[in-house]
Amino acid sequence: MENWKDLQRALIEFRNERDWEQFHNPKDLALALSIEAAELNELFLWKKADEADKEKIKDELADVFAYAILLAEKYDLDINQIVAGKIKKNAEKYPIAKSKGSAKKYNEL
Repeated sequence: MENWKDLQRALIEFRNERDWEQFHNPKDLALALSIEAAELNELFLWKKADEADKEKIKDELADVFAYAILLAEKYDLDINQIVAGKIKKNAEKYPIAKSKGSAKKYNEL
């Protein structure tokens, strides 16, 4: 895949071939995303980070990305645009001079 759009098209084709769009409303996609993120977290539970199974991490992370991409499609959101926009917002909230090396939230800087 060359870019997000190619990946999105492949996911949509996969979904449509199975007639799953009927289940992919925004609410359920958001819930699925949250559940998959929890499954990703579970791989690290009670372990050191380097003890987690990398193959399982790849699978769960792929599920997280897939549901996020499908949710973006439902709202006709350009992934590159929204992530770049969020980086810009965060750069304003977390100026380098105040936030470098700090884990403080923007309202505590």
